[in-house]
Amino acid sequence: MGRISSTRYAFKDGSEGGNILGWEKLFDIAVGIARGLEYLHRGCNTRIVHFDIKPHNILLDQNFCPKISDFGLAKLCLNKESVISIGGARGTIGYIAPEVYSKQFGAVSSKSDVYSYGMMVLEMVGARDKNISPNTESSSQYFPQWIYEHLDEYCISASEIDGEITEVVRKMIVVGLWCIQLSSTDRPTMTRVVEMLEGSTTGLELPPKVLLS
Repeated sequence: MGRISSTRYAFKDGSEGGNILGWEKLFDIAVGIARGLEYLHRGCNTRIVHFDIKPHNILLDQNFCPKISDFGLAKLCLNKESVISIGGARGTIGYIAPEVYSKQFGAVSSKSDVYSYGMMVLEMVGARDKNISPNTESSSQYFPQWIYEHLDEYCISASEIDGEITEVVRKMIVVGLWCIQLSSTDRPTMTRVVEMLEGSTTGLELPPKVLLS
């Protein structure tokens, strides 16, 4: 069983090693992870918030079915509607929800996992390292702004693309952008994320632009 972080997401990016996955397989992986998080948040008797969703913590079996791993930072939420109290920031830089490291962004909840999931999906799209200008800081916080402004351009320029695959790429990006809204109240639940991924792109609109300093 391998980790998703060891898989080469992008097409023909010139890197060595790893497995090249097609867009449809990447999409299936994204949906599988979303379903797993939905189960943690709603399917268990006690809600589990992972707090460290990132590629390194997603295992892939021989059929590339994703499994969420490493629950070392996870917390239980006894009341399904309650917020979570944490002693300090937890998670991995680049995937940590704003409210986890600063109370000014609101309360910590299962929506913090939604943010991490969104950042991971945007990374899976494969554009972060390949398309950001060398003059732009290569921080994950800048990538959402770039892809927001170049969505159509990116979708039609992705390698080995056709009409149906274009919609798959667009869906992953739009859902990812919804998940990383700064205010947790603006983010969808994981149940809604699954619905958006499995539904039609018709009516799936871009969220407000995420403005980061």
